Amino acid sequence: MYKEILTLGVAPTKRGFLSMEEAKRQKDRFMKVVRAVNSDMVKIVDLDDIAENGIMFDMKLVPAAVDKFYAAKVDALFFPFCDFGEESVVASIAKEFDVPVLVWGSRDEFPNTDAVRGRDTQCGMFAATKVLRRHGVKFSYIYNVDTDSGEFAEGFDRFLRTAAVLKSLKHLRIAKVGERPVPFMSVMANDANLLTKFGITVVPVSPYNVVKLAKEIVEKNSAEFSDYCKDLTGRMDISENALTDWDGNQTADGETTAKNIAALRMALKQLMEESGCTAAAMQCWPAFPELIGFSPCTAMGELADLGYPASCETDMNGAVTMAILRACALFKDAVFLADLTIRHPENDNAELLWHCGPFPYSLKDPDSDARLVAAQERFEMKDGDITVCRFDEVDGKYILFAGEGKKVAGPETNGTYVWLEVKDWKRWEEKLIFGPYIHHVGGVYGKYLPVLREVARYLDIEFDNADEQGTYSL
Repeated sequence: MYKEILTLGVAPTKRGFLSMEEAKRQKDRFMKVVRAVNSDMVKIVDLDDIAENGIMFDMKLVPAAVDKFYAAKVDALFFPFCDFGEESVVASIAKEFDVPVLVWGSRDEFPNTDAVRGRDTQCGMFAATKVLRRHGVKFSYIYNVDTDSGEFAEGFDRFLRTAAVLKSLKHLRIAKVGERPVPFMSVMANDANLLTKFGITVVPVSPYNVVKLAKEIVEKNSAEFSDYCKDLTGRMDISENALTDWDGNQTADGETTAKNIAALRMALKQLMEESGCTAAAMQCWPAFPELIGFSPCTAMGELADLGYPASCETDMNGAVTMAILRACALFKDAVFLADLTIRHPENDNAELLWHCGPFPYSLKDPDSDARLVAAQERFEMKDGDITVCRFDEVDGKYILFAGEGKKVAGPETNGTYVWLEVKDWKRWEEKLIFGPYIHHVGGVYGKYLPVLREVARYLDIEFDNADEQGTYSL
């Protein structure tokens, strides 16, 4: 599965005249937590070889610290305050990098007294953050809580996810496989604005070239291809499939469609990798049904499970949405793009998130049997909390809509689907109607609303919380 590793520069700071012994005690405590949070996805770059105990307080050491972080190509910076800290040191390092910055310090255990000198950690952070603002440094903050409170680890985790999203968007390349379907004016997007505002590059990929490569893969019949075909048919029932060959002709051989789906997924992945793309926007119809006789839905779901999400109907902003959610999950979980379709017949706060068959197989409910019908998946999604998101734009203004809900039981339907219950669906519906959004939303399992809010702040775009009242309906 495609993943990205986050490189985090950590520069603890102390006040020059305060106790080094106490500062080191604090550092040892919080670094134990830092090194344990998402350790498989984060590479930590410390300053242990630059400053005494790796704690910065001397301005003379700033150039060496900056050089080390530059050489490591850090994606984010963390300045934990061991005590009051040195605001000049913190700001001098931070201003040299265009990366997200985190500020935090552990809550002081006792006040200043005649007998004992306290650390004044909170006091120092008030001072340092003012200097960061004057240098134009945008930063995140975790409340002044104790290292072992649990709130610190939670806040640190959210920062890492925020930084992962921002890193991912900085060099995001999206494969645009075909043009939008003619009736879908709602998915129009400005490729140039995505590049100039966010650094997102759109790479055209011809559906013809995808199909050409897929046919070559079938003809070569490699061991990898054969193994994948067996895996696919082993997971999904193809007995009800309306089977087709490349030319759209009906065939009695159930393996034919499975092979064509497998080849299509392998071709898409290969062409995306050759173009340096990690997400795609697919003209799933009418291009592919006209070229190969079936829609690429299943191939798109399989692609998402490899870490290469693909949006339907050439929805470019939908592809960006999926890339954002993938990074929120630190590239560990697959994401999906769903139609907002109908309200639950009995639950006023539930809505059907559905599409004709492109959801990742890894998100299937264990009790739901996966079937292929007309080369499209059919299954229900698993239980759990789900974050819904939509990155969209009108008149050059970008907005990030987000909300959280959970799966609930509901009537069975075709395609791939999940019934999502939220706190107040009418409020969501108002937000989505007045927009600027469309019927497509991205989804990922987990609760990432605070992360998405912070991402929007760093991107300088509006954050639209689904649970907050917006424009009223009649």
